[in-house]
Amino acid sequence: MTKLVTTTTAPRMSDALRNREFRALWFAEAQSVLGDHLTTVALSIVVYGRTGSALWAAVVYALTFLPALAGGLGLSQIADRRPRKTVLVVSFVMQAVFVGTMAIPGTPLAVLVTLVVLARLAGAPANAAQNALTREVFADDELYLRSQDLRGITTNIGMLIGLGGGGLLVTSLGPSWALALDALTFLVAAALVQFSVRQRPVPGDPGDGWFSAVRWVWGQRRLRVLLALSWLVGLAVIPEGLAAPLAHQIGASEQAVGWLLAADPVGFILGTFVLSRFVSAQNRKRIMGVLATLAAAVLIGFAATPTLPFALLLLMLAGAAGAYIITVGATFITWVPNELRGGAGGVYRTGLRVAQGLGVALGGVIADLVGSATFTIALAGMAGVVLTIPVAVSWARILKTQ
Repeated sequence: MTKLVTTTTAPRMSDALRNREFRALWFAEAQSVLGDHLTTVALSIVVYGRTGSALWAAVVYALTFLPALAGGLGLSQIADRRPRKTVLVVSFVMQAVFVGTMAIPGTPLAVLVTLVVLARLAGAPANAAQNALTREVFADDELYLRSQDLRGITTNIGMLIGLGGGGLLVTSLGPSWALALDALTFLVAAALVQFSVRQRPVPGDPGDGWFSAVRWVWGQRRLRVLLALSWLVGLAVIPEGLAAPLAHQIGASEQAVGWLLAADPVGFILGTFVLSRFVSAQNRKRIMGVLATLAAAVLIGFAATPTLPFALLLLMLAGAAGAYIITVGATFITWVPNELRGGAGGVYRTGLRVAQGLGVALGGVIADLVGSATFTIALAGMAGVVLTIPVAVSWARILKTQ
């Protein structure tokens, strides 16, 4: 059973790892994230090697995201209608089977594409179950928020490792072995959850309407404001999609593209650590609007066509301020009744992914039209400030009523 935190001092991230159930959930997610990066790189290499087509490679890469978006609203609700531990274990095993089949040398391209879609669809209920289960594991709000800090930092470290070493590892092992390794990570995750997380009863009513959680979320003003705060991240990710043209415009080398891509997650990790270590959960709620505005405002500095060091600093500052999104997500899940958290979490995650995808696409279109990556990023910052201020004001009013 989870113990309540009774100390007067705020818990640290390391305190969350003392919980056996969370420790298993965290480690399962961490090594699955690393495995997913391997799969993405391996698939790109396999598809491009067979077809010689950059378009096909891009299409398959897009397919690693699109099923998760499509399944986020629908399949995530399975986490409210079945025992969440069972959902996690079954989803992990299914993903292991699909990815393991991809690892078979010579698998036809059409089968490979189908397996990509199926694997990502199987991941939608797993994500929903994991988010809802993590909230159930902790009785203390402060400790739960620290667990989300740890998850956020871990995910971004996994991203950095994937960016820095994913390609090298795939080329060293070969795509088939990399895919097989990813399949193994899912089996390890399934075993960890099976033997370390206790079974809980079905949280929701199977007789409820399939989209009851979606309707409930939209009926709650405070949750709509939290969703709006999360969607603003769509503007903050625009620099990621423009890393290559940005490096060219500021006179940096091709190697700097990787640095520009890494700057935001590095800043995010630092910002999350500072918030987790020095700011209480309640105060973090109070400053969410300020940090969201700051994350956008920093990007306006690109209007000056910065040097590479200054560009990296701006991106790190934007990433650090963007760490507010962890508090947004944790507050959202906490304010949703347990029996609806699977479906509601699907709404949140899907909206976030769609906003990020649209932001990157929009940034590319505008950059092509104006012929400047730096101006496009600065424009995104200005738009972000204009859009964030009214949302931040609405959030401040909501907090006064809590």
